[in-house]
Formats: sequence, C-alpha cells, structure tokens
Amino acid sequence: MSYKTIESKFIATPEKGEVSSILMRPDDAKWLLVLGHGAGTNMRHSTLQTIAERLADIGIATFRYQFPYMERGGGGRESEAVALQTVRSAAAAAHEAAGDVFILVGGHSYSGRMSSMSAAKEPIEHVKGLVFFAFPLHPSGREGTERAEHLTDVTIPMLFLSGTRDKLANLELLEPVCEKLGDKATLHLLDTADHGFKVLKRRKTEEDVFVEMARVISEWVETLDG
Repeated sequence: MSYKTIESKFIATPEKGEVSSILMRPDDAKWLLVLGHGAGTNMRHSTLQTIAERLADIGIATFRYQFPYMERGGGGRESEAVALQTVRSAAAAAHEAAGDVFILVGGHSYSGRMSSMSAAKEPIEHVKGLVFFAFPLHPSGREGTERAEHLTDVTIPMLFLSGTRDKLANLELLEPVCEKLGDKATLHLLDTADHGFKVLKRRKTEEDVFVEMARVISEWVETLDG
C-alpha cells in the first residue's frame, strides 16, 4: 500500500519547545497511532521504523515523535510532568495533521507507560485507545506491579503486545494485571519475543513478529468505537 511521509515539528511544552515528528500516512487510512520511542532510543530507531512500516502495509497511519530529552540528543530524561504533556501535545499535533482519522496513542516501553499515565490523569482528547509495545511493568530483576497501579484510572481500551521472554514484564505478574482491568485490557502474547521483539528460531509461528503485531492491532481496532 502506498503512503506519504511528512516530517515536521510541534511544541512539546512551552518550556522545552519544539520536537520532531514523522507522519506516515497510507492512502485511505482510518486509524492513526501516535507512536513514542523507548527510553534509550529515538523515533528513527529500527524498531519504531519497522512497526510504522508494517502498520502502513495494512492501512494504519503512524505519527512518531521525540521526547524533548531525545530531541536534544539523549542524556537525562526530564520530569514526568514534561513527558506526560509531551504525549498530549503529540496527540494534538497528530490530530491537527490528520484530523479525519481515529487516534490511538502508545509506544515502545517507556513511551507506552508515559501514554497510559497521561491518559490516567485526564482523558486525552480524540484518543480512542492505547497500544503498548512491551509495556515495562517493572525494571529488569526488580519484579513488581507498582507501575501498573495507574492503569485502573484509564477509561479507554488498552492493547498489550508483550513478548513471552520480556524481562521487564513477567507474565505471572502481567497476566493478573490485565485480568484485573477486565474488558478495558487485551493482552496478546508474542511467542519467544524479548523486550526488543527479538525472537527465537523455535517460535511456534512462522509469522514475522512485526507483521503479527500489526495484524493484532488491525483486528483490535475493529472492536473499538470509531
């Protein structure tokens, strides 16, 4: 499927100024995913690029963006307040750039958690659902569910795409978290995938893991109120 790619900037917060974005929009897209990066990567990382390409293949647009600390080249992350506002600003910028589509928000690891925390504090305008690519339930080697406590305050549907070898999301902890959230949460397990979506040769399916994630998202959005 053909698509257009447009690079632009938007104001993350008044204090931090502009950050970069990439809109990848297939012809006739009905849904757009506002897609954030992991804590140590950026919007051009191969993981986000591949996610965006596989979604474009099936007609779903993406709006990738930078957090201010990564726009400056990395280093220390800014405050939680800045991160949460950046998510909201990205969603608003995506809506302005492609206002005739339904909006989802999410991202890989860190940005997924920032998206859910922002939505838990106050609903994000125009957003129909949250998509987590490897939700970081806990730090590696320090298992717990404190990072999931805010999810009960989220009012829109959530899709968790989690690898069975993800060291930041022990399934014995993640599965009960999702069960507690009831109909709001959908958990899809990616066989043998780790936190960065690397898979083993003994994977039970021949389907590419990024193709699988795109397919699951496409099926999931059909259940949402568009």
